[in-house]
Amino acid sequence: MTEHAVCVFCGSRTGGHERFRELAEAVGRGLAERGATVIYGGGALGLMGVVSNAAIAAGGQVTGIIPTFLRKQEVQNMNLTRTIVTDGMLDRKQAMIDLSDAFLILPGGLGTLDELFEVLTWRQLGQIDKPIVLLGEDGFWEPLLALVEHTIGQAFAGASIRELFVSTDTLDAAFDALGLAESRARQA
Repeated sequence: MTEHAVCVFCGSRTGGHERFRELAEAVGRGLAERGATVIYGGGALGLMGVVSNAAIAAGGQVTGIIPTFLRKQEVQNMNLTRTIVTDGMLDRKQAMIDLSDAFLILPGGLGTLDELFEVLTWRQLGQIDKPIVLLGEDGFWEPLLALVEHTIGQAFAGASIRELFVSTDTLDAAFDALGLAESRARQA
């Protein structure tokens, strides 16, 4: 299998339910087991820290990309395979997009939504052609999906925007959509 670099966008907080932490841990571990390099925001806190630490613990490669001003605020994870420090948020997003073959979006707040809409817009405009997968258990992304349908219904977007991303509530389906269905262990 060709090695993939999967950018994970997710919260710098863990959210209000233990299941978010469990999902983030399973994502980090699962990406490492599948030989995928994790690209993410470089922080040690929240779901970001859970994903990165789980990937590292499973023997994976993790690249964190963090702007200078967030190194203390988001508490930079010092245990990464590689860290890239950028001047600002725009440089951070550009580096994440450039280094990634696909995007996996977990629950998160405004920063996660900002990153998601950035790659969705770039894909819609033909600037990237990389898979974008929303993963949220228990219907986390349903309000966003309803908003997408609303924009289509109000003629602000065409029905083709539904094809820009995949939304799933299971990790196996997310890995399938990313082209990472088989783990290294199963291939050996």
